[in-house]
Amino acid sequence: MIVNFNNLGDSLLKQKIVEIFNIAQKETNTKNNISVNVTIVGKEKIKQLNNEFRKVNKVTDVLSFPLLEIFELHDGEMLDENICTDVGDIVICKSRAIEQAKEYGHSVQREICFLALHGLLHVLGYDHIKREDEVIMLNLQNKILKKAQVER
Repeated sequence: MIVNFNNLGDSLLKQKIVEIFNIAQKETNTKNNISVNVTIVGKEKIKQLNNEFRKVNKVTDVLSFPLLEIFELHDGEMLDENICTDVGDIVICKSRAIEQAKEYGHSVQREICFLALHGLLHVLGYDHIKREDEVIMLNLQNKILKKAQVER
């Protein structure tokens, strides 16, 4: 998996996110030849995107913009093995991540890793609208973070 970063200068945090995404790729049986974009923005930009795409006029912590349907990610015939396919975008609000890190009592790096993973799982087709799907997604997030040694 190729991870493209925008507005994230912390090389150690980038490395950790790539590690988490690689674990997630294995845990979700997602094809190797994919790329995803992770962009860090401020409150105004995320509010604008949230309003434009979800019709929710407020600041949020993370938004995901999948480019493929879930069956396209896991069906070997849908992705060309010789071409890297962009599967979507993840947009994280740094200010919101800082606030939530304080609120939950852990580091900003841990919060950004969590939000990036949460966004990736949405891009890969996971959701938490229904309670049973929320349990699946939460358990998967916890398993991946534990494997990556991202502690609370």
